[in-house]
Amino acid sequence: MPSDTSAQARQYARVARAIAFIRENAARQPSLEEIAAAVHLSPCHLQRIFSEWAGISPKRFLQYLTKEFAKGQLAASRDLLTVAEDTGLSSTSRLHDLMVSCEAMTPGEIRHAGAGLEIAFGFAPSPFGEAIVAWTGRGICHLAFSVAAPAFMTAELMGRWPKAAFRRDTAAARRLLEEIFPTEPTRGKVHLLLRGTNFQIKVWETLLHTEFGQVISYQRLAARAGCARAQRAVGSALAANPLAFLIPCHRVLRENGEVGNYRWGADRKLALLAWEAAGAERPRETA
Repeated sequence: MPSDTSAQARQYARVARAIAFIRENAARQPSLEEIAAAVHLSPCHLQRIFSEWAGISPKRFLQYLTKEFAKGQLAASRDLLTVAEDTGLSSTSRLHDLMVSCEAMTPGEIRHAGAGLEIAFGFAPSPFGEAIVAWTGRGICHLAFSVAAPAFMTAELMGRWPKAAFRRDTAAARRLLEEIFPTEPTRGKVHLLLRGTNFQIKVWETLLHTEFGQVISYQRLAARAGCARAQRAVGSALAANPLAFLIPCHRVLRENGEVGNYRWGADRKLALLAWEAAGAERPRETA
């Protein structure tokens, strides 16, 4: 039988088409009936898909996609991020109930281009479409949503680690993605292996201070990373992020609330933001 994650992936494909239509017609705020017609579904069917995928109604979900909502979230997150910084949080963060820790490769390891490393990888469904994930004995080193043919996505991965030995393991990839994107919030921990420049890693680690459902502006991210005048360089570091969702570059917005760029597509970025906003709004059980 197909897993819950597979069903979510199929639902996301339809949700993504609806988001694209909404973005194109945002100025006139299309009705549920118009959106449903654009993606060739009945309003009831679209309502059910949204509710099953996001856990909230289409109307509420669509509110999360507006610029005004984004601006309000940016304003609210300023105080939350200050609290997080003042309490001395390290470079760990909760994604749902998933704790993320990381370590950086040394310059010598980077120069060796993966020599001596065995990297396992595979494709599997996620709530945001098919993804490729790769890992070593030290942690996850690659996670990308599929935006091209599998052969291209695989070549991109192997190009980052040209001297590593690769092993395909689809079953383990599926289990790992189900841990990263649980159907129900569960406690877990993943470790990331980061490969980047000192500047890139500083930006990525700063992002790990943000929590599930929070957003931050490029300007504020640059300031918190200690490079207030380097917003363009910060944007380049986000574009080089090798770990979709786990290093949450989707949470970075322009100061005016616009979604900005995203390596795996602006529609997917909006879907991630709205999905997190919905998840953060729902009450959770505490231990």
